Amino acid sequence: MPGTVNPASASTLIPSAAGRSGDDPIFALNSEAKRRAAAGESVINATLGALMEDDGSLAVIPSVIEALARVPSQKAAAYAPISGDAKFLEAVIADVYGPGELAAQTVAAATPGGTGALYHALTNFLEPGQALLTTSYFWGPYQTIASHTGRRLETFEMFAPSGGFHLAAFEAALTRQLEQQGRALLFLNSPCHNPTGYSLDEREWEALAGIVQRAGERAPLVVLVDLAYARFGSKSSQSWTRHVPQMSSAATVLVAWSASKAFAQYGARVGALLATCGAAAERTRIANALSFACRGTWSNCNHLGLLAISELLSEPALRARADLERERLIRLLDERVGAFNREAARAGLQYPRYEGGFFVSVFTPEPEACAAKLREEGIFVVPLKGGAVRIALCSTPARDVPRLVAALGRATGR
Repeated sequence: MPGTVNPASASTLIPSAAGRSGDDPIFALNSEAKRRAAAGESVINATLGALMEDDGSLAVIPSVIEALARVPSQKAAAYAPISGDAKFLEAVIADVYGPGELAAQTVAAATPGGTGALYHALTNFLEPGQALLTTSYFWGPYQTIASHTGRRLETFEMFAPSGGFHLAAFEAALTRQLEQQGRALLFLNSPCHNPTGYSLDEREWEALAGIVQRAGERAPLVVLVDLAYARFGSKSSQSWTRHVPQMSSAATVLVAWSASKAFAQYGARVGALLATCGAAAERTRIANALSFACRGTWSNCNHLGLLAISELLSEPALRARADLERERLIRLLDERVGAFNREAARAGLQYPRYEGGFFVSVFTPEPEACAAKLREEGIFVVPLKGGAVRIALCSTPARDVPRLVAALGRATGR
């Protein structure tokens, strides 16, 4: 009868979408921290991944703001090309690889931030139902994007008993995936891994590249390097590009590039997915697939952001100024990293090698309980599956680090 509601069809959402949570746990913790601080409580908010000045304001790079303001309004208002402006794509490839053979073997497409690059990777290099492979500690939205696109996520133990990257666990998991699904896509967030802060060293990269080359000779293999926080890593962590030729000789190497952290422009949503492989025909296929995917999802990206970042990357004087202004932010973060390493060593905290980046994680057998104890003291961190809590030093002034570490010591039983 008209007006009768069938309980079985009470929701117009498809079943797989009807039960999803709309709350991001990190943003929920951030909101609680802000409420308590606004009420007058002394709060350390180490939750959100945005670089803050010591006074709590968002850190920005002035030359970036000026570059955005200089873009002619009619150019900014016009549609961007589907895959992004050619100048932008060339500039991003040069930013990652510089001039030379690697750049010549790379194609790219603009994306809305690094998250768009991850989305493109999942939907173009894995079939629905297949599993992404990543480390046991990972950025939570990897799982969200995989689920949303009908893919799965599988992990391998990130750290060996020695404390270094668990190469044997990686190789075993990669071999198993190739046998089970006939292809593999690896997400590797380094330098400055979110959430642990870990950066692979030269020996680890060399070994990983060898594993990738051998595996790629057996079945289709794609390795995505997520560079979200790389600009804030130590100089030694930037040598990973030396190992791309070996990997790309047998596999496709993707790079998720983002202006969000590197240019302190989280809201501009400017990013790119780069794809490097030796075969010209395959590069053409990938470029076509990414263009098609752009049109079928967001159509095109924020043209104002693309044009401004293009200028900052390609004009030497502007780039030099932006680099200089970023150096101040790197020093600000490095001061916090140094303070944490000193205090944490004295307190006996257990945590991975940490040389730079927005985050560090402290190991604890009961992360939820640890985070709850810290909240009682007005300190907000993010509990992680697998036995750790994530601390966003990007938003924690160095002066607050001793209080933070002391509370972590109490909460973890150190």
